[in-house]
Amino acid sequence: MKKIFLFAVLSMALACNQAAEEQTEAVVENLEIYGDTITADGAIAATELVSLMADTNQKALKLEGTIEEVCQKKGCWLKVDMGNGKTMRVTFKDYAFFIPKDAAGRKIILDGVATMEETSIESLRHFAEDAGKSKEEIEAITEPTKELVFEARGVILK
Repeated sequence: MKKIFLFAVLSMALACNQAAEEQTEAVVENLEIYGDTITADGAIAATELVSLMADTNQKALKLEGTIEEVCQKKGCWLKVDMGNGKTMRVTFKDYAFFIPKDAAGRKIILDGVATMEETSIESLRHFAEDAGKSKEEIEAITEPTKELVFEARGVILK
């Protein structure tokens, strides 16, 4: 009976060890998908987007970049590093999903539509409030801006 018990304990220990190894492999992947299921195939560097938009106001594509900032209220928007100290605001199609509020600094793949648009003073102030800016900083926004924005249908966080 002791041998059967010992065999059972050893078998469970080996099974637990194997499960832990499988879990470690999943953590190594470290990918999180939000919104539509997408792949990284064909993604271009976010730093190349400005030159691709030179002759158009709208373009569907995949981008890869680094998150600079995330909405601290819900994770409902983010800013991606575009190089040269510039960022691009990213929102999510139909407000259908959010990303973790602590995702700044992580790599991201975005699949969606880039658009050159004018952002109203009201929207700019709303985004500033979501970002936790001071009342003075929010009130200092007095002009709309023409900017490149992105609406993502799906994202992959690395």
